[in-house]
Amino acid sequence: MSEHDGIAKVIEGYRHFSEQVYPEHRELFEQLRNKQAPQILFITCSDSRIDPALITQSSPGDLFVCRNIGNIVPASGEAAGGVDAVLEYSILALKVRHIIVCGHSDCGAMKALKALDAPGLASMPSVKSWLRNAEPAIGMARANHGNPSDDLTLALIRENVRLQLQHLRNHRVVAAAISQKLIALHGWVYDIGDGVVSALDEAKGDFKPLADSALA
Repeated sequence: MSEHDGIAKVIEGYRHFSEQVYPEHRELFEQLRNKQAPQILFITCSDSRIDPALITQSSPGDLFVCRNIGNIVPASGEAAGGVDAVLEYSILALKVRHIIVCGHSDCGAMKALKALDAPGLASMPSVKSWLRNAEPAIGMARANHGNPSDDLTLALIRENVRLQLQHLRNHRVVAAAISQKLIALHGWVYDIGDGVVSALDEAKGDFKPLADSALA
C-alpha cells in the first residue's frame, strides 16, 4: 500500500463533494455562509470510527461537535483547556439546548484507563495525563463488575459517560444553564458493530436502546 493511498482517498472524496454534493445542497451552504444556530453540543471521542453526523443523520449546521480522546470533560477547576472554551461558546454564544456525551464500544481510551501504568503509555505522557480525568470511573466499574474483562470495559465506557455528565453539571456555565432550565444533558453509548445507541435513563440509572427512550 502506498503511503499516499490515504490522502488520495481524502482528496477524491473532496472532489466528489465539490462536484456533486455541494451543488445539490448549495442553498443550505449559502444559508450557513455567515451564521450557525445548532441546538446540540455533541461531545464524543476522537476515534475515527465515530461520525456524529452519520450516526444522527444530521446536516451541516445541526451539531456543534467537541471531540477528544475518551469523550472527556475535565472536572471543574482542572486544566480543561479547549473543552472549557467549547462549553462557554456553545452555551453563551450559540445558545445550544442539549448536550450529548457519547461514548462508544471498543474504546481504546477506556482500555488504556484500566492499565495506566502499562509500558505502552510511557511514551505518551500527555495521553496518560489526559486519561486521569476519567480515572474515578474505573473505581465504580470495578466495584460493579469485578476483575478486568470485556464486561468491565463496557461498564467503564458507561461509567465514564456518567462521570463526564457529572463534570458537566458541576461546570459553572452548564450549571447556570441547567438551573434556568435552558439546557438538558444526555448520555449515550454507541455500539460500533451493531449500530445501536444506548441512552442513559437517569430515573432508572441504566442504559437502554435510544429507540425505546421517552424522547424517541
